[in-house]
Amino acid sequence: MIFVENALGQYILYYDILARLESDRRLYLAIRQETYSELFQEPIGKILLENQRLCLLVFDSKREVVVQWIP
Repeated sequence: MIFVENALGQYILYYDILARLESDRRLYLAIRQETYSELFQEPIGKILLENQRLCLLVFDSKREVVVQWIP
């Protein structure tokens, strides 16, 4: 969970900077499919997605493919 907290902290930092410097761009956080299943299918993870500040790119690390984009 500490990794996720660190990643979200960095995401928020980059999100705020990008919003000011290049507001037409969208920032995505790339996460493994396992992490998505463990965190973002739980109630607290769903809250993070509902506020629409967090955009995710979910990938399968074994097949090395993107499985879902969540704007």
